[in-house]
Amino acid sequence: MRKQTLLYPVIIGLFGGLIWFIINQGNHLPVKDGGGAVPAATAAPLSLGQQWLDTIHHPLSLLLLQIILIVVTARVFGKLARYIKQPAVVGEIVAGICLGPSLLGWLLPGGSSFLFPAESLKTLQFLSQIGLAFFMFIVGMELDASKVKNKAHVAVMISHVSIVFPFFLGVWLAYYIFPNFAPANVGFISFALFMGIAMSITAFPVLARIVQERKLSGTPLGILAITCAAADDVTAWCILAAVVAIAKATGFAGTLITLGAALLFVGIMLYVIKPWLDKQIRKYTAAGNKVAAVATVFLVVLLSAWITEVIGIHALFGAFLAGVIMPADATIKTWLTDKVEDISVLLLLPIFFAFTGLRTQIGLLSAGHLWAVFGLIMLVAVGGKFGGSALTARLMGQSWTDATAIGALMNTRGLMELIVLNLGYDLGILSPEIFAMLVLMALATTFMTGPLLDMVKHFESKRSWKASGPMKASLE
Repeated sequence: MRKQTLLYPVIIGLFGGLIWFIINQGNHLPVKDGGGAVPAATAAPLSLGQQWLDTIHHPLSLLLLQIILIVVTARVFGKLARYIKQPAVVGEIVAGICLGPSLLGWLLPGGSSFLFPAESLKTLQFLSQIGLAFFMFIVGMELDASKVKNKAHVAVMISHVSIVFPFFLGVWLAYYIFPNFAPANVGFISFALFMGIAMSITAFPVLARIVQERKLSGTPLGILAITCAAADDVTAWCILAAVVAIAKATGFAGTLITLGAALLFVGIMLYVIKPWLDKQIRKYTAAGNKVAAVATVFLVVLLSAWITEVIGIHALFGAFLAGVIMPADATIKTWLTDKVEDISVLLLLPIFFAFTGLRTQIGLLSAGHLWAVFGLIMLVAVGGKFGGSALTARLMGQSWTDATAIGALMNTRGLMELIVLNLGYDLGILSPEIFAMLVLMALATTFMTGPLLDMVKHFESKRSWKASGPMKASLE
C-alpha cells in the first residue's frame, strides 16, 4: 500500500516534467507569418475584467445565465402570486414583464442590454417554442374529449357562445382601431381575425388548476366549467389554425390549400396514426419496454409539430393534436407527464414568459388615448367572455351564482392568450402597442378570476345565511 502511494507522485511528476519539456522546446519553433495579421504573441493582452466580461458574453455562457435569472425570477414571483391566492402563472407572467424593457430596461438600461442583447433573443425564442410545443402536447393529452361528447348540449352551447360573442366584439373593435394601430402592409381581415381570437381564448390549463385548487373538481359547477373550457379549447384552437392559415396564405387559393392540407392531416392523425399508436403503446407496455413507448410518442409529437409547421399552421397545433390522440391508458400518460411536465413547466415555460416580457413595452402606452384604447380592449374582453358565458349559462338553466362563477372561470386567459399574441406578433399582424395592451389584458383577466370567485362565494354564503335565518329563528 505504501509503495502504491509513493508510485502516484512519481508517475505524475515524471509525465508532468515531460510535458513541460516538450512545451518548452516547442516555444522555440518558428511561427508562420499570417500575411499581415498581428501575431498572437504581440497582441495586446486583455485585462482580467475584460476577459471575464467576454467569457460571460460567450453565447453558451450568456444563455445559461439568462436561464438561471429567468427561472429564479419566475419561481420568486410564482410564490408571491400563490401568497396572494393567485395562480403561479400570473406571477410568472409578471416576472417576464419585469425582466423586459417595461421594468428592468427602464431602471437599468445598461444591465438589460448586457443580460438580454438583441442577438441572443432568437435562441430564447427557439427554446421557448420547444417548451410550448411540449406543453401543448400535455394540454392535448389532459383534454378528455369524452367529457365534451357526453356533456354535449349545455357545455358546448356555453363554450361556443363564449367564443362567438367576444369574437364578434373583437372584430367590431378592430374596425375602429385598425387605421391607427395596425402595422404597415397588414390587411384588415388578418388584423380583425386576430383581435377576434384574442378576445375569445380561455386558458384551459389555468382554469383546470383553479378548479382543482378550490376543490371544485367533483362538484357539478367544476365539472361543467372544465367541460366548457375543454370544448372552448378545441374550438378556439381549430379557429386559430384557420386564422393563422388565412394570415400566412398569399391569396384565396393559398388559404384553401393550407386549410385542405390541415384537414387532411387531422384526418390522418385521428384515423390512421391514433389506432397505430394505440397498438404500439399496448405492445410496448405489455413487454415492459418503457423506453421504446416514450421514444415512439416523442417521435410522433415532433413529426406532428414539424408537419403542421410545414403546412403553415404552426408547430403548436401539431403538438396539441399529438396529445389529443394519445391512448387513454393511464400508465403511459403518467410516464409521459413525468418525463415532460417538469422540464416544460418549470424550465422552458418561464423562458417563454420572459421572451414575451422582453417584447412587451408598456412604456409605449405613454399617451392618455392609448390607455383609453386599453380600457376599450378590457371592456370588450371581459364583457364578451365573462358576460357571454355567464348569460348563456343562466339561459341554460344554471343559477345566477353558478352562471357568474362559470363566467369568471371562462374569462381566464393566462398562458394560452400569450401564445396567440406571440403568434400574431411573429406574423407582423399586431403592432407593439396593441401587443402590450393585449398582454396586460391577459394578465388582468387572469388576475380577476380568483377575486371574482371569492365574491361569488361570499354572496352565496350571505344569501344562504339570510335564507336559513328565519328557519333558524323558528327552530329556536
